[in-house]
Amino acid sequence: MAADKSEVLQGTLDLMILKTLQALGPLHGFGIARRIEQLSEDVLTLNEGTVYTSLLRLQQKSWIASEWGVSENNRRARFYSITQRGLNQLAVETENWERIAAVIGRVLALEAKA
Repeated sequence: MAADKSEVLQGTLDLMILKTLQALGPLHGFGIARRIEQLSEDVLTLNEGTVYTSLLRLQQKSWIASEWGVSENNRRARFYSITQRGLNQLAVETENWERIAAVIGRVLALEAKA
């Protein structure tokens, strides 16, 4: 089963984090990672370090904000939420991704020349 897991494509994790926060509201880093893995039906595996690096980058760009809170396990955790700048960027990134995915789809649909 582990061989069936894929790494996240470079450049897509930020988009997935922004979309997750937009759709589900504030979450802590571990919750974000687990939710993305669940949505991928465990096709993707997320390294905790990679997720936190992305969260830091998004926060430095002011696309997300964070505040301390208490997790469902009664532990102190940093909860992340998307900002207005993040919502604007999510729209841009989503449009770019859809355009690139359409190109990839067309290339993959090419018939081999005989």
